[in-house]
Amino acid sequence: MEISSNTQQDNKKVVATCPACGLLCDDMSLEIKQSGIKVLNTNCTKSIQFFEQPLGEISPKINGQPVTLQQAISHAATLLKASKKPLLAGLSSDVQGFRAVYSLAQKTNGHLQHLNSESMARNMAVLQSTGWQTTTLTEVKNRADVLVCIGTDIVSHNTRFFERFIWLSQDSSAMFTDASKREVIYIGENLNTQAGVSPDSKQPTSINCSQSDLPEILAVLRALIAGKKLKVQTVAGIKIGDLIAISDKLKQAKYAVLAWIAKDLDYAHAELTIQTITETVALLNSQTSRAAGLSLGGSDGDTSANNANTWLSGFSLKHSEIDYDATIWVNSFNAKNLPEKTVKSLIFLGNANTTFEQIPDVFIPIATPGLDCSGTLFRVDSAVVLPLKKVRQSNLPTLSKVISQIEVLLS
Repeated sequence: MEISSNTQQDNKKVVATCPACGLLCDDMSLEIKQSGIKVLNTNCTKSIQFFEQPLGEISPKINGQPVTLQQAISHAATLLKASKKPLLAGLSSDVQGFRAVYSLAQKTNGHLQHLNSESMARNMAVLQSTGWQTTTLTEVKNRADVLVCIGTDIVSHNTRFFERFIWLSQDSSAMFTDASKREVIYIGENLNTQAGVSPDSKQPTSINCSQSDLPEILAVLRALIAGKKLKVQTVAGIKIGDLIAISDKLKQAKYAVLAWIAKDLDYAHAELTIQTITETVALLNSQTSRAAGLSLGGSDGDTSANNANTWLSGFSLKHSEIDYDATIWVNSFNAKNLPEKTVKSLIFLGNANTTFEQIPDVFIPIATPGLDCSGTLFRVDSAVVLPLKKVRQSNLPTLSKVISQIEVLLS
């Protein structure tokens, strides 16, 4: 929604949604000039990098040489006709873009793999095997009185999480709790806990442990909540008394939230750690308190891709090693996301600012949703779908348009 506008069309202010992380902050104030876009109301580096990125090279290329859009589309179709099993990877796009990619995969017998599929699979393994009790960002904002950040500092992925959903600004308030009195607890390795300091300078509780010790520490915490008596004084170098104190806070909480980011739990069988978290939530809910899990992170449209794939196919996106003879790499949002080097055909549909390590057979720069074109994305909690605006002028084609034209030539 436009909030104010100068007489010159190239100098106006708009409010837009930021797709730079899974929070999808919808309060971004942007000043749009002919010289570029300026973010006015936040110091979030991810938002600034997204909205203030320049418009890069808009010319399609075949083997690094500029061509017309139709020539690039024709050559991409030729490569796909010769392919028996293409890999459609990256998948960094919005809902509309993913639907187009899904359609192309059906036509070409292609395999879909999001660039975040490995970490996404950790969550899905738990959800599919045992289920979980999770909450939404709005519920966290209005009800949470204890927040446990497990294996992550959160802000490295979701910069404005504490600002928007924990401590809140002066013009926002929690409906069912006093936000200023929330208890924040960190469990992990050398985490930056600064964001967990309350407005009145109360320091968060912090358990500093190595990532490899998280499974053991969380298992002991779960046992303590279950009322088990332990005969040891420490576990993985952590005093049992410190874990008993956290256990007591969780049992006394009116609404405890245990948050994690699957990408940060990067070790063998990390899905078992996530399962321990969700089982702890279930255990707390079986007693006198209320608790919920919260999986955060979310980037490059991964939540949207997984949700769209589930309703289109009935299955979640999977991470698997497959034999393929061509790659279509889709990357709308972050120019730094690149495919692995390959000797096979590479078709790159992506951000115009991409700097290549390997020159693709075909490069077609496409519009970035939320910047060059409108679109929609699921927030990381999957509770809402938010619209993205076109906030600058460019002649870049949308991903859907490019893929539909490729499909026509495959018929």
